[in-house]
Formats: sequence, C-alpha cells, structure tokens
Amino acid sequence: MARIDTTTTDAAVLEELGSRLRALRTGSRRLTQDELAYRAGVSVDTVRRIEAGDAVRFDLVIRVLRTLGLLDRLDSLAPAEDEPNPLDLLARRQGAPQRVRKRKGER
Repeated sequence: MARIDTTTTDAAVLEELGSRLRALRTGSRRLTQDELAYRAGVSVDTVRRIEAGDAVRFDLVIRVLRTLGLLDRLDSLAPAEDEPNPLDLLARRQGAPQRVRKRKGER
C-alpha cells in the first residue's frame, strides 16, 4: 500500500483508495463484488469502478464505506469545528509552560 500525501496526484489517490477498499472487501470482510454491491445498494459496475480508481459520485462511495463498516472513519477526515485538535488537547493536558524561579542565592 502506498502512502497518500500532499504530493500524490488525484488519480493516484483514487487508485490507492480503490486498492485499499478491495483489500478490505476480500480480506477481513470476505465479500464478492456482487455481495458488496447488493448490500450497499449500488451496481456491481460501481464497485468495480471504485476499486479500479475511477471517479464515482461521493454518495456511492459513502454507501460502500457504510457497508464495509468504515463510514465512521470519515469523521477523522473532516472533524467538526467544535472538536478540539489533538495537539490542543495534548497542550491542555500538559498545562501551560511555567517559569522556573531560581532559589535565593542562585544565579
């Protein structure tokens, strides 16, 4: 599996996501394309296109993600604005930096 970052082209992102979804479908989920299509309410051609890295409507991808039990992962892609950033949570837990005062007589 290739890493997706800011330098990855759109076509490469679609291809990688399709590859990952195919691996999940055939691995732990053990579904055929026909079974996934039926359960997701999409056509077999749509599943094939997603797995091939072709562009499809986002609502169809959502149906497939829901069927594979992956829909909740979209929350990490676009968290709600009222949810704090993980780095902010870490900073709050550690507290604000405090000055260390020297004892009398130290320089």
